[in-house]
Amino acid sequence: MNFLKERVFSVALLLALTAAMPSVINAQSPMTEIPLASGSGGAQSMAGGALLDGGDLGGGSSVSTTGPEAVAFDGTYFWVATQFNDKITRIRASDGLVSGSFTVGSRPVALLFANGALYVANLFSNNVMKITPSTGAIAATYNVGDGPGGLAYDGSSIWVTNRNSNNVTKLSAKNGSIQGTFAVGNRPIGVAFAGNNIWVANNKSNSVTRLSTAGAVLGTYPAGKGPFGVASEGENVWITNYFGQSLTKLRAADGFNLGTFKVGDGAAGIAFDGMNLWVVNNGDSTLVKVSPSSGTVVTTYATGKGPFSVALGASKVFVSNFGSNSVSTAVVN
Repeated sequence: MNFLKERVFSVALLLALTAAMPSVINAQSPMTEIPLASGSGGAQSMAGGALLDGGDLGGGSSVSTTGPEAVAFDGTYFWVATQFNDKITRIRASDGLVSGSFTVGSRPVALLFANGALYVANLFSNNVMKITPSTGAIAATYNVGDGPGGLAYDGSSIWVTNRNSNNVTKLSAKNGSIQGTFAVGNRPIGVAFAGNNIWVANNKSNSVTRLSTAGAVLGTYPAGKGPFGVASEGENVWITNYFGQSLTKLRAADGFNLGTFKVGDGAAGIAFDGMNLWVVNNGDSTLVKVSPSSGTVVTTYATGKGPFSVALGASKVFVSNFGSNSVSTAVVN
């Protein structure tokens, strides 16, 4: 009888410990949240669950947001594009001080720092603006395709994905002249330069297109459901699958599929810091650090609501929170 009581007690204790373990295993590291100004008439009230550009704010209550979607680092400042008030905000990396807000085109949704300049893709203006980081002044404006929403740099040219015209525009980084326009899949969003090629995530085709730097299509490869972001990691290319809650890993040399790896709901922005991948999960409101060798999640961070983009620099990570009108930041090793 005592033996049975001891067994019952042991089982009950084991169950109690097991129930407690997920909270430890799935513990989320905190981040510091920096609120962004709503501006004059620029914020919009978005009901929970509303979709915009593939993003799901989640939750049940409405929020007022300027729509922070893109983030980039210029070596000193992090920049955030807030699409509902047509501005970009400059935040000092060293201390998180907001140090300027500058008007750009209509619906800025993508940012890129390249060749000493900041580039902004304005979704509704159908153009890309070149910004002087030290002043925030517009240095030049270049017309591109319909619905520009992604930017990449190959060392000499700026590549722009055009969501509505299903093509990419190649611009000279020197003078902004159009060097070509090339058809890709349906609703191209993310783009990256990897393995001496341009890789484009076709959000509604569930595929990735590989282009030569001359614009020739070298291959089209299956991805997960709703491919969104693209990042270069040495000899590999990683794609976030927004609706697939996963990452697709492709070999940069030939597009060979090296695996699919689970992350969170609404996998959107992705970046590589030289050692690890960083992925924001829009639906889960989390940022995860992923090991490229195994594809496993190493650390999970709690962000603001509805994060879309991630950038790294100055030993910090910055995340734009679309749903909570803020930026989340943390020191990274």
